Amino acid sequence: MKTRILPVCCSFFLIFAGCGFHPNGSSSQLPSSTSSHASSSSSASSSSGTSLPQSQSGPAGTVKDYFPILENVRYRYEGAGNEYASYDMYIDYTSDTKVQQRVNNGGTETVRVISVGNGKVTRVFSQSEVYYRENFLGKTSGAQDVLLKEPIQTGTSWKLGDGSARSITGVSVPVSTPSGRYSAVSVTTKKGSDTTVDYYAKNIGLVKTVTTGTNDTISSSLSEIRKNVSLIQTVRFFYPNINDDKLYYKDRKISFWTNNITRKVLETAYKTPISGQPGKVFSTNTRINSLYLNRDGMVYIDLNRSFLTEMNAGAGYESMILQCIANTFGFYYDKTKVLLTIDNGLYESGHIKLEKGEFLSVKTAGAVAIP
Repeated sequence: MKTRILPVCCSFFLIFAGCGFHPNGSSSQLPSSTSSHASSSSSASSSSGTSLPQSQSGPAGTVKDYFPILENVRYRYEGAGNEYASYDMYIDYTSDTKVQQRVNNGGTETVRVISVGNGKVTRVFSQSEVYYRENFLGKTSGAQDVLLKEPIQTGTSWKLGDGSARSITGVSVPVSTPSGRYSAVSVTTKKGSDTTVDYYAKNIGLVKTVTTGTNDTISSSLSEIRKNVSLIQTVRFFYPNINDDKLYYKDRKISFWTNNITRKVLETAYKTPISGQPGKVFSTNTRINSLYLNRDGMVYIDLNRSFLTEMNAGAGYESMILQCIANTFGFYYDKTKVLLTIDNGLYESGHIKLEKGEFLSVKTAGAVAIP
């Protein structure tokens, strides 16, 4: 199971530097190589064409210039001042006006939904300890956090939900990072005795965040952008063995590209044979109609009727198959209860019938690893 304990120092950093954990760029505007590296010359420009003039008489573009919605990229940030200041950022899902980011700082994975439009960039949803993939683009949570606002010019300011102040304090600010030098828009947030400055480069997104407190300074700086990169998750699949009445499992590395539907990726992987597999769980025509974590803390999975009609198993083997389903998807979501239905109806075969609200419990004790 995954570690869920997040040290206090990490929580501090997420609170005061979280506003800067929203790097965005456009895949069509990134360099053709597998990584983006800015020019190391004395001029404040980058190899991605993000150079801004050294003086600015009017607005320096729109918020979309600084938060272009991208797909299949990984932004990597190098941190200082805190062990959790370094992090990777992937893109789970996108729409025309929203992007779902996944930030992994080594202590937790946080999912954030950012809305880009109507003259502002707003974080509308944020949830930590999300180790599974699910589409949250339609969700909102708590006070919405405006990260950047038009006009993009020095002096633009706004209040946040917690009463703190945020403003654009520069539009042509030279910034040095491990990936090179940029000319950026600086956005400053003051909260109590702490000040956070986020630097955004045109067509790239966030390139640096610096949080200064009473006793310390924490920073995260862009070190690399990689294109055509998928999120890799290790998923534990369980399989039945009727010969020794045991369950077996295999940890498999599964690739998720931006906007991949999780249930379809897992369905395909579960139906793909592996070496040493004792028995199968999904038949050829089995489909996962829906898969999600419900508010009641249970995993809900709905299969089509082909799962039943093509099973061809006795009562004992069928029980093992259902246990494999519970273990696989419960383990993926890190939950202990899985509610299984067939075509949105109750599960009922010639051997097993699940009543309304009856769930399967995850039971992994005694399972044997497949080499």
